[in-house]
Amino acid sequence: MMTNNTILVVDDEIGIRELLSEILRDEGYRVALAENAEQARVWRNQTRPDLVLLDIWMPDTDGITLLKDWASGGMLTMPVIMMSGHGTIETAVEATRIGAFGYLEKPIPLQKLLTTVGKAMRGGQNRHQTALSLASLGKGALIVELKKKLEKIIHLKTPLLLMGEPGVGMDICARFLHRPNTPWVEPETLAILAEKPLDLLEQARDGLLFLKDIGEINKLAQKGLLLLLSKLEKYNVRLVCATSKPLAELATQGQYHTKLYESISGLNISVPSLRSHREDIPDLANQILSGLAESGDVSPSLQFSTAALNCLRNYDWPGNLTQLTGVVRSLALTCTSDEITADVVQQAMVFPETASTVASTPDIPFDLSLREARDLFEKTYFERLIEEENGNMTRVAERAGLERTHLYRKIKLLGIKLRGN
Repeated sequence: MMTNNTILVVDDEIGIRELLSEILRDEGYRVALAENAEQARVWRNQTRPDLVLLDIWMPDTDGITLLKDWASGGMLTMPVIMMSGHGTIETAVEATRIGAFGYLEKPIPLQKLLTTVGKAMRGGQNRHQTALSLASLGKGALIVELKKKLEKIIHLKTPLLLMGEPGVGMDICARFLHRPNTPWVEPETLAILAEKPLDLLEQARDGLLFLKDIGEINKLAQKGLLLLLSKLEKYNVRLVCATSKPLAELATQGQYHTKLYESISGLNISVPSLRSHREDIPDLANQILSGLAESGDVSPSLQFSTAALNCLRNYDWPGNLTQLTGVVRSLALTCTSDEITADVVQQAMVFPETASTVASTPDIPFDLSLREARDLFEKTYFERLIEEENGNMTRVAERAGLERTHLYRKIKLLGIKLRGN
């Protein structure tokens, strides 16, 4: 019997439900049935199926509306295959844009059903861990406004520059613009821009190319990015870049190619910091915890106390969503009871309002340049975290909201000596 093989069939016709159920059970899948959208919602709220076969035309709520509800609520963490006896190309395109894996027209040929289901199950095995929707950023006024901006440009091919602090979820915004079933290319390192920029375009042909941390690339890579920009139309690639660095300032200082800055900043959107919409933090923390429960990492009965959620809400989150995710995961995996309390949260984190933190903050001289002052603060900040975590760089990276490779690069640039070095 296969693992991770539960399929939810949603169709108002009992004959279709029974036929699909029989076929899929014969293939070794576990099958759950829902005769309308309301039943499907209830089922999804209780657990996460590994795949959903969803009829478009149903009497209470149509399948497209249900798909949209799941997508906007952060519940579209499994592949969904739409089904219809009288669909149109427009409907199929709309479904895939929202996030459906595929589309099957009734009557469904047996082999096509099994092939599509097999592909979806293989592609969706890790989807619940990586699925990114704007609901992952929150539902407050700032995020609603961000979504409106992204929806307005979703069909444009113009390069987009996303700006924000580290960890705010610029990758989530880029994913929102990605058309399903087209290439998504996100290189691990941007050194390839200096070596083979056109290779990236070949990989991303007809899809989306996401380049993060473009404020940190050297002059040679900047030239490569300029070349890449000039060939986007030829390869039919949507380019989305992200930066936490002040590119305008770097361009003025001569550290960033002026023409490159002008080319990529024509269309830009700022992604808000987590502390600027802290009303979302309790919901986000619960959402992260629910994801851990769905994936089987923690008990479904584990929850935050109200006081614990208030503690999380009042923290300033310099590492933003990345840091919040790391902290919630750490709290959940190490919790020894069914409730994460305020005491547990406070023990796990250093809150900025505590006296010890205030006392250890250095007086930064105001005769320094902004860059020198920032470097001094960052050096003190990382030295403090490293000391508190006894040199555990995984925990330091989680609390700072940085990838480990980025953290080590930072530490090297700031001249911080690690134990044993």
